[in-house]
Amino acid sequence: MKNSNNLNKVALAVSMIVFGTVGIFSKKIPLPSGIIALARASIGAVMLALFMILRKKKPCIAAIYKNAIPIVISGFALGINWILFFLACKTTTVPTATLSYYLAPAILVILGVLIFNDKITLKAVLTVPLSIIGIAFAGGVVGGGIDGVSAYGIMCGVVAAVFYAIVVICNKFIKDIDSVDKTLCQFIVSIVILLPYVLIAERDGLKNFSKDMMLPLLIIGILHTGIAYVLYFGAASKLPTLNVALLSFIDPIVSVFVSVLLFEEKIGVYGIVGAVLIIGSSVASEFNFGE
Repeated sequence: MKNSNNLNKVALAVSMIVFGTVGIFSKKIPLPSGIIALARASIGAVMLALFMILRKKKPCIAAIYKNAIPIVISGFALGINWILFFLACKTTTVPTATLSYYLAPAILVILGVLIFNDKITLKAVLTVPLSIIGIAFAGGVVGGGIDGVSAYGIMCGVVAAVFYAIVVICNKFIKDIDSVDKTLCQFIVSIVILLPYVLIAERDGLKNFSKDMMLPLLIIGILHTGIAYVLYFGAASKLPTLNVALLSFIDPIVSVFVSVLLFEEKIGVYGIVGAVLIIGSSVASEFNFGE
């Protein structure tokens, strides 16, 4: 039992490491963010469908129908989230884009208070201000700026975090359905949303497509989406929630270190302070203290 638990932790950690490199991969692909998001959703959907076929498992239509509204809303939000995150990676440094994106836990706390009338706890008092101060450091507001960091990119990352928070909230309303079924349906909804967007807003970008771009797009679709999601769901369903939450913070840490150490993206001392504040506040949001 203990060995099985350790294997699940390793699988989850590996999925987080893979997720942590998706930003730098997307930045290196000279295509608009919507096209990359569409490729990710399409290839990821095919991979999950193949996984279900290998498992000889049919989707539960009744469960999908029962959860249709939150699945559609979350699928829409997921597609927009990917567009904005990839756009953030292209218009600012990947560490800054990732850290902006990790404002999501603070946004969830704010939405919980404003929409669901959650009580204001010590957790809320700590996480929200720390996250805001952290993004001020990471974005160069404190310290006079960081090379390669743009306000537009930060804004895209923050709005992407808002849409990710919507996905998380919707997932709470999705009940009694297999996680792979749910995710496959969300990917299909994202494809339906992304395809017309790409054809209308990014048609010129399609003209720039070349065979050289096929491999990195396949890597994002197969490795960063299909394989990583299968590893994540297979392990997360068998581990305590707190283990899953804490191991999830491998993602931003890997993203920052890979971008800085291997691709020489800038972060600086103030950026490191911002990273510690944002990731620290996100970790704190997973503990139910002061409630």
